This record gives sequence, structure tokens and C-alpha cells, in this order.
Amino acid sequence: MSSDIGPRLRGVRERTGLSQRALARRSGISNATISLIESRKLNPSVAVLKRILDGIPMDLSSFFADEHPEVEPSVFRADELVEITRGKVSYRQVGHNLAGKNIQILHERYAPGSGTGKIALHHGGQEGGVVIRGRLELTLDGERFVLGAGDAYYFDSSRPHHFRNVGTDEVEIVSACSPPSV
Repeated sequence: MSSDIGPRLRGVRERTGLSQRALARRSGISNATISLIESRKLNPSVAVLKRILDGIPMDLSSFFADEHPEVEPSVFRADELVEITRGKVSYRQVGHNLAGKNIQILHERYAPGSGTGKIALHHGGQEGGVVIRGRLELTLDGERFVLGAGDAYYFDSSRPHHFRNVGTDEVEIVSACSPPSV
């Protein structure tokens, strides 16, 4: 599966009959930003991509789903996880197409100083995770928590939240979200 966000976004936008300007109005993200993403000159944060997709409307899981679904296996090797974000923040999803699924499982990594962006995430459902290594700052409804290896979180995802690596080592998390959204 291609994880090239720009061309994928352009294709989804065009299939829904939206111009860049119309999508900008619907999502609250500038036309210039959408243009830069589609032309591969800007890699959006998870929060920005989610806001853009909310204007379509489409969830992140559907955005990254394989357009030609096959029978989903039950076991996934490390190199078979689907990279849905790449860079300083990496989300690798268990499973290719989550359409009709009840849960999304992610293997997350955050480079030192990186996070989910300035815009708070919020969506329907619940999410939880366990920090495998590193120091993760979770800001939930404006309250900050610093979690280390073995610490966990679980909350209603409609509450505004951010994640950020506040340590000097990479943060690694295994998380789940129901229903799938990221």
C-alpha cells in the first residue's frame, strides 16, 4: 500500500467532487496548505490531516485503506503493519482495511520532541495504550500527565487530547481505538 499522502488526498478530494477551496472552507485548513500537501511539499501532522478529512467527511482509517481489499490475515509480521504516518511520528496499523472493524490497533513511535501537533485531537469512541519505552506527555482536557514505560492511559476520545515525547529517547506505544479513527 502506498503511504504517499498528497496524491491519495488529491484522489479522494477529486472523487468527492470538491475543489481545494471548497475542502479548505469545510475543514478550516487553508487552501495553500492543502495544495502543498497534495503536491508533496508538506507532510501534514495527524491532527491537520484529520481536520482535512473531516471536511470530506472520511476517517483516517478509510483514507489509508487499500482500494482493492483482500481477505485479511489473522497474523501480521512486523514488516506487514500498515504505515499510516511516517516521520518524527510513526503510526503502524495492524490490518490493512478497517472498514467494518470495531477496533484499531497501532504501534506508535514518537521521536524526541515530536507529538501529534498543536491542534487537539478529538473524535468519537475510546482509546487506550501502554507506553513500552520513553517518556510520553498526554494532555487531556488541558491537564498534563507524563507517562513512562509500563504506564497506560484509557479515555473517551471526544475529550481534546495531545501526545508528545518529552524525553531524550524515542517513545514507543501500543494503542487501541474503538471505533477505528486514526
